[in-house]
Amino acid sequence: MSAWTGHHFARPGNRFWPALHASGFTPRRFAPAEQAQLLGLGLGVTNVAPRATARADELSTRELVEGGRALAAKVAEHRPAWLAVLGVTAYRVAFDDRHAQVGPQQRTLGGTRIWALPSPSGLNAHWTPAALAEEFGRLRAAAFAPAADMPSGVPRDLPEESR
Repeated sequence: MSAWTGHHFARPGNRFWPALHASGFTPRRFAPAEQAQLLGLGLGVTNVAPRATARADELSTRELVEGGRALAAKVAEHRPAWLAVLGVTAYRVAFDDRHAQVGPQQRTLGGTRIWALPSPSGLNAHWTPAALAEEFGRLRAAAFAPAADMPSGVPRDLPEESR
């Protein structure tokens, strides 16, 4: 569905847009076709992998690793304060961090901090909509918190202008 529409998380069962809103990142629930409006909120959406799939396990290790390199280049170019990677398994493969867990990562890309979020796919049923929104909300709180208030595990050794 996402490949067909050209919009991220367009499959009806995907819980990305509801979680983004429920966590407070957006003032209302956006439709996939409105993804460009996220830029006005200081948010961007891109892919780790170069093609849309119905299931994360349809992506090869090579696609994820190459996608991780391409994403790192985008991060170097645009220099966001935070990078959220949806799907901790994809993060583990793309960034060669097999011990990563959902939440803030020790690794950074330049001055960009990383948060691994659970996949919002409806196939990831053990993460309820409420739990997804809560985890997205933890990221939002960290992203907008003063450096002294960041949760444990969030790198603090960044220059002040990067925070």
